[in-house]
Amino acid sequence: MPTIRLSKRTVDGACPGARDQFLWDSVRKGFGLKVTPAGRRIYILQYRMGGRGTPTRRYKIGQHGSGWTPELAGHEAERLLILVSQGIDPAEEKKRKRHIDTELIFDAVADKFEKLAFETGRDRYRDFVKSILRKHLRPKLGTRSLPSIKGSEIVAIIDDIPGQSAALRRNVFAVARRLMRWAKGRGMIEKNPLEGFEVPTAARSRDRVLNDAELKLIWEASEDIGIAFTGLVRLLLLTGQRREEVAALEWNELDRVKAEWILPAARAKNGREHLIPLSAQIVAELDRIAGGRKWPAKGFVLTTDGGQSRVSGYSKCKSKLDEQVAKLLAEDAAPVAPWRFHDLRRSVATGLQGLRMPGDWIEAVQNRSKSGVAGVYQRYTFADEKREALDTWGAHIASVTRKKRAPARTR
Repeated sequence: MPTIRLSKRTVDGACPGARDQFLWDSVRKGFGLKVTPAGRRIYILQYRMGGRGTPTRRYKIGQHGSGWTPELAGHEAERLLILVSQGIDPAEEKKRKRHIDTELIFDAVADKFEKLAFETGRDRYRDFVKSILRKHLRPKLGTRSLPSIKGSEIVAIIDDIPGQSAALRRNVFAVARRLMRWAKGRGMIEKNPLEGFEVPTAARSRDRVLNDAELKLIWEASEDIGIAFTGLVRLLLLTGQRREEVAALEWNELDRVKAEWILPAARAKNGREHLIPLSAQIVAELDRIAGGRKWPAKGFVLTTDGGQSRVSGYSKCKSKLDEQVAKLLAEDAAPVAPWRFHDLRRSVATGLQGLRMPGDWIEAVQNRSKSGVAGVYQRYTFADEKREALDTWGAHIASVTRKKRAPARTR
């Protein structure tokens, strides 16, 4: 076929015909220009995969005038011919990259991961994973192709998390590593980029336990932080359950006649249904939340919109509570040492120990997982023992909160 040196002059001067016209470069083998009847000038590469006897293929490099010049298109043709010499089909490589740029974008992979990786998982853990992805990984990696993401980039995201959030750092690392492992198992990436990276340092075990005076102060301070937040703080203190389990409590989980709360397995951290007997103090708090009326049949207990959604904004709640605590303290009293909502759970367990409740009873009250053989074979529910423990604890809190406190500081 005739060849010509493809230059801007020859390309601009190429005339369309009744059918596609082809001009082939005299310098770069296989590099050419297609001129359509409509006058479009398109740079192409013609090549064979496997030498003579194999079908001829054509690859579109780009249209003249839309960022492509004869020189740039010629350099691209040279790059593509190197791929051909290595046994890589440019057309297939283009499809592969398009696949990476669409289906293997981090956000798209994360969507599939959330949907497919937890089909049989617990709702609570699935929500936890979604939250980690939404808050920490999607904002920085969402538009990136998964194969291009380096482990060092993920670690940099984790390093930006405040130092006091050691547990959060480990959680973000764990979710990212699991997503990458899942993607590797489906051929989306060849290697997990987090392989070989150290897991962030574990959170220091906390030992903060609030004493009776502090519990009384917190109980009183919670009175003026809003009915939903008041209920959250007091139910945490009276039940000793986990924050998320209490915050998402629904009326249909409660039975006032039997004085029971049945926590569904799907919401329990250990995946097991959990019976929480309701002490007189817990019932009284629930009555207060219900406004003295009959308990609703459905909806969230701790809510600000009539039961449609559960209470949230724990940081805001804690800040309000801390402000009220400061107002109630006597002027010469030392400030309350820092504490977190989870410390209430530890304080309940410690308080029950002080009331001479057996360890098995306390573990049953708080639905802690048993390891080894005990977790498999010991299925006694401790229903009566849990009721005695929570009744005793409720009476203790009632006694503590009735005691007189030092007068509040004046402003």
